[in-house]
Amino acid sequence: MKDKIFGVLQRVGRSFMLPIAILPVAGLLLGIGSSFTNETTIATYGLQKILGSGTLLNSLLIIMNKVGSAVFDNLPLIFAVGVAIGMAKKEKEVAALSALIAYFVMNVAVSAMLLINNEITADGQIAADVLDGTITSVCGIQSLQMGVFGGIIVGLGVAALHNRFHKIVLPNALSFFGGSRFIPIISTIVYMFVGILMYFVWPVVQNGIYALGGLVTGSGYLGTLIFGIIKRALIPFGLHHVFYMPFWQTAVGGTMEVAGQVVQGGQNIFFAQLADSANIAHFSADATRYFSGEFIFMIFGLPGAALAMYRCAKPEKKKAAGGLLLSAALACMFTGITEPLEFSFLFVAPALFVVQVILAGAAYMIAHMLNIAVGLTFSGGFLDLFLFGILQGNAKTSWLRIIPVGIIYFVLYYVIFTFMIRKFNFKTPGREDDDTETKLYTKADVNARKEAGKTAGAVAAISGDPVSELITRGLGGKKNIVDVDCCATRLRITVAEPERVRDELLKQTDSRGIVKKGQGVQVIYGPHVTVIKAKLEEYLETAPKEFADETPDKVQVQENAAAGNADGQNSAEVEDKNAGTAQALTPVKEEKIRKTAIIYSPVDGIAADLSTAPDEGFAGKMMGDGAVVTPTEGTVYAPADGEVEFIFDTKHAIGFQTDSGIPMLLHMGIDTVKLEGKGFEILVTEGQKVKKGDPMMKLDLEFLTANAPSITSPILDTEPEDNQRIRLLANGEIKAGEPLFAVETLE
Repeated sequence: MKDKIFGVLQRVGRSFMLPIAILPVAGLLLGIGSSFTNETTIATYGLQKILGSGTLLNSLLIIMNKVGSAVFDNLPLIFAVGVAIGMAKKEKEVAALSALIAYFVMNVAVSAMLLINNEITADGQIAADVLDGTITSVCGIQSLQMGVFGGIIVGLGVAALHNRFHKIVLPNALSFFGGSRFIPIISTIVYMFVGILMYFVWPVVQNGIYALGGLVTGSGYLGTLIFGIIKRALIPFGLHHVFYMPFWQTAVGGTMEVAGQVVQGGQNIFFAQLADSANIAHFSADATRYFSGEFIFMIFGLPGAALAMYRCAKPEKKKAAGGLLLSAALACMFTGITEPLEFSFLFVAPALFVVQVILAGAAYMIAHMLNIAVGLTFSGGFLDLFLFGILQGNAKTSWLRIIPVGIIYFVLYYVIFTFMIRKFNFKTPGREDDDTETKLYTKADVNARKEAGKTAGAVAAISGDPVSELITRGLGGKKNIVDVDCCATRLRITVAEPERVRDELLKQTDSRGIVKKGQGVQVIYGPHVTVIKAKLEEYLETAPKEFADETPDKVQVQENAAAGNADGQNSAEVEDKNAGTAQALTPVKEEKIRKTAIIYSPVDGIAADLSTAPDEGFAGKMMGDGAVVTPTEGTVYAPADGEVEFIFDTKHAIGFQTDSGIPMLLHMGIDTVKLEGKGFEILVTEGQKVKKGDPMMKLDLEFLTANAPSITSPILDTEPEDNQRIRLLANGEIKAGEPLFAVETLE
């Protein structure tokens, strides 16, 4: 149960990353726009002629300010769409549209309930007896103030509906509205009722949020310390986004009236004050308590730790460790991305991470105590410090106080890390032995180790993308991978069988560390993880759907077939002969058949053994085992009772799952994918349940015979188990619906 909850929270956390990704750009526009349209700033630097009212630059900066504000003003809607995209497993664009519709529907339903109960008037005015701040305008709709919680409720709910119903099959009369078209429909209906429910439920939730926010803010500096420690401690689990987001974006992080509007959440309060900076003497440190401290340990503290690790490295390894640590330190200082540094010692010396958590948590409290009020968009690097601290002036932010505290933190990190590394002989970068468990790899190390691994090297030669291939094998193979996603620095994977994950292979792909919890696997790479994810997804589209431990034999078959190596073929022949001799000399063990599933011919035609297929891949059983049928009649029928799992875009093949659990592929013709759908007519839809003999496809045999290399069609069990064997039941003329082959499961 705990593992399942962790997996869900991990997916929720990563779904936040898409809407969060827009904040740096929006903050940049708002920060520059507000800074250089501030009359005090313009007068101080004598820039009236360049930036004064009426100048071209002033107009552009005002536009930038407004654009940046628009993003922060509409974050709930952005979160609704972003979370739905992040949580949806397939057809994410449908989930996004559905979330957009559901968000409007929910708020309109709430607005109607407010109107019915006289809490807003017909002209949209809020009734006098309504508590200030509880009703707000959401995209022009008068609704309850739900903030990003409203968007998250929509995003999570729509994603759940989408994942459950996007393959739904409706009765024939309504079949047009089936599949993905059903999602906006069901979302509209569900969220109309959710809106009605929110009218009654949300005021109670709202009171609870205000009470929780009051508890946090009322606990003063101790509350800030606890917040900082918890946030940093959650970093290894990838759940920190789930924790801090309410403090940044909702009333849990406090409320404040800015420019006549009630604003909720620490980050929202800061940016509202930034937009109204001309009327703000000093930004609120109570609002920025949830992030101002990050500048202290990200710009100063962790680089001190990096210097300590470098100084403690072995002389012969200092150069390699120095390059690694320098790049990680610069990323931390300028962008606030800490994972490359934190994960360089987290897995080899957890005690150092405990020190980091305590010192970082204290930094949040110290910044709060010193009234430092520097905002940020994503993380506490120098870029955000410059925009939201230095440019805004020390009078508004007290940013200068960060420097002396930061210097103290640099020394603290350096001294403590140096002492502990040497005292306990921690295997930090540059101190490791020849042990893959403690070393961070460069690209050269990865390539060298891939060459050293026979199996990994063979697979890499075939795939054309050795890193993605190695990642796939490390995760247990494509068949073991359920879901692929990423956040700012981590590849986040859900696997079917965690025991198949091989850390030693994943560590050869330049990863900084691996976190496993239940079916959730996180592989840390750093800011370039989005490129790794894109390449992995592209590789997985064509990778064989099998577990990693099934791959080596098939790799060898592919190598021999591709190379046409006579020695390889001869050795294979010798091996076969030896195997036959051994079989003849060894008493044959009687095999008991536990169950048999019959697969029936989907077409009228000529049946034959799969080895006769005019394609090396099919004949070599690289895609599964079964038989071939050369059609003589143009209708393809269901080979058994089951469900249509997928239909290729080019219509030439259908993925099918029998009710007895056999995954099948009906591949009509050889190289027919190149016909781009011509000659095929699909009669079923994905997710449709069919009975044996139901028509599934029409073939234009005249066209296919003239244009395809062959119309011989492999009918495959794509994933035969180790204790299963395929027995051909027909050889020669066969009618649709007659037994083609048997799948026998042995005891």
